[in-house]
Amino acid sequence: MPSTSDSGRVALAVDIGGSKFAAAIVSPDGEIVVSRRVSNPQSLDADALFEALVGAIDATLQEAGLSFADPRLMDGIGVGTAAPLDLNSGTLSPVNIPGWRLFPLRDRLTARYGVPVGMIGDAVAVAIGEHWKGAARGNDNVLGMVVSTGVGGGLILGGRVMPGATGNAGHIGHASVDPIGPVCVCGGIGCLEAIASGLSLAAWARSNGFSGGDGSAAAVADAAASGDQVALAAFRRSGDALGMAIAGAVTLLDLDLVVIGGGVAAAGPLLFEPLAEAYRRYAALGFASAPRVVPATLGSAAGLIGAAAVVLAPETYWPGGDRPR
Repeated sequence: MPSTSDSGRVALAVDIGGSKFAAAIVSPDGEIVVSRRVSNPQSLDADALFEALVGAIDATLQEAGLSFADPRLMDGIGVGTAAPLDLNSGTLSPVNIPGWRLFPLRDRLTARYGVPVGMIGDAVAVAIGEHWKGAARGNDNVLGMVVSTGVGGGLILGGRVMPGATGNAGHIGHASVDPIGPVCVCGGIGCLEAIASGLSLAAWARSNGFSGGDGSAAAVADAAASGDQVALAAFRRSGDALGMAIAGAVTLLDLDLVVIGGGVAAAGPLLFEPLAEAYRRYAALGFASAPRVVPATLGSAAGLIGAAAVVLAPETYWPGGDRPR
């Protein structure tokens, strides 16, 4: 397992999602000491979104009694952010945060706090968190996925994070699984996210007559657990798309394990059983049929723990193997 640098010093981690901003102080052994979560006010412009984010960061630092002048705090910030992003320019243009397009988040955070920023995709952060402290421990070749408001992924290959040319490797949610499928929010056709995300799953159920609860993915899951046929069909549809996409990824990359977290994955067997059935159909080669697909174990903490690992264990989890500069 990776060792942490500067033993005893804690890290500031940030998790930016389509529906929330979160910040935490994380110990060298991956335990969250203090955390703060706020809703993502998507209606705001770019600068106002940034101020909402730093409000969560400042509140976390204040609650922990820390600042970057304090030697107990690592001199860097680990950020897991909704994608796509560009590690080379330090900008991001998240599909689900329309107020940020080519937003220079890395430079803005560095200017405000005076420390380097290690920025990775939020699903990459989940993959790192699960590899460091969760369900993927001990496996060198892992796809970590989030199935929630959107669908994202991140890769650990050969025991190290694998970000790709711009930081977007593993972005499985925007790989097409149906060439005549629905148009995705990204503009693609038949993307996995357009079928399997919580928003897409719920929209399909409603369009096919589901009217239970508030019409959300959680309501669909509750109805499916009670045997509602439309709700069950919605989960079968999502599971089938996930199984197809994951089989392709495993066949391409020869993975040991696939770990799936997020709100939709919390439905458990409702999603994982049709997913496994589809995976068996599509992963025909012997080496591809071997990997396991398992639920994440760290829950909503995975992204923050993974973001902290960028600073706490850069030799494994930061591209290039050195601390962010």
